[in-house]
Amino acid sequence: MSCVLVAHGTRKPQGVELIGDLAARVSELVKNPVHVAFVDVIGPTPTEVLDAHAGEPAVLVPAFLARGYHVSTDIPAHVGASDHPAVTVTPALGPDPALVRVVVERLVESGWRTDDSVILAAAGTSDPAALRDLHTTAAWVSATIGTRVELAFAATGEPRVADAVTALRQPGRRVVVASYLLSEGLFQDRLRNSGADVVTEPLGRHPGISRLIAQRFLRARLPSLARQG
Repeated sequence: MSCVLVAHGTRKPQGVELIGDLAARVSELVKNPVHVAFVDVIGPTPTEVLDAHAGEPAVLVPAFLARGYHVSTDIPAHVGASDHPAVTVTPALGPDPALVRVVVERLVESGWRTDDSVILAAAGTSDPAALRDLHTTAAWVSATIGTRVELAFAATGEPRVADAVTALRQPGRRVVVASYLLSEGLFQDRLRNSGADVVTEPLGRHPGISRLIAQRFLRARLPSLARQG
């Protein structure tokens, strides 16, 4: 069984390193090598990785926190362009209760207090399905911590994080930005420069992320193993 972790791609070394580290940790959990592919900026592409491992069934997990163009269009196009005969593509990582737990644990470790105003800060998207996913996640985080959580964006979409921080600013009340990003980089820098009192760390190095990815691989692998049996 070939396991392929597919990410967006970046020229930022810390982003590439994160995906490699995630693949290594997931490989230990699933007891199987995990290959890395990227849909943009750098390679190898999913098509290239699938063609290199066409001799066995493949499970491909998108390392994206919500649906969007890359998950709904780019990844299927790469699969279709490959010569691989048996590929299973799992859903994006979010929305998922496991992601909510990671966001909340990041809040707690940052020193979040129950009377803080909270913003869930995503990269942003113009894709309606992805927006629904992000609003769902914000609602689940809100229900978990017992206070309203606003959704804002570091890049595409409104409100921008800095504007949301300004709108929520009240005397004597802190504004906390909960990062809904996997990695350090430009977008995380924008969160830190938003004027918030507290900004949580990206999610990618939290153990819950590697466990979630491993679960995606293992659940997708079960039907294939049953067919082989």
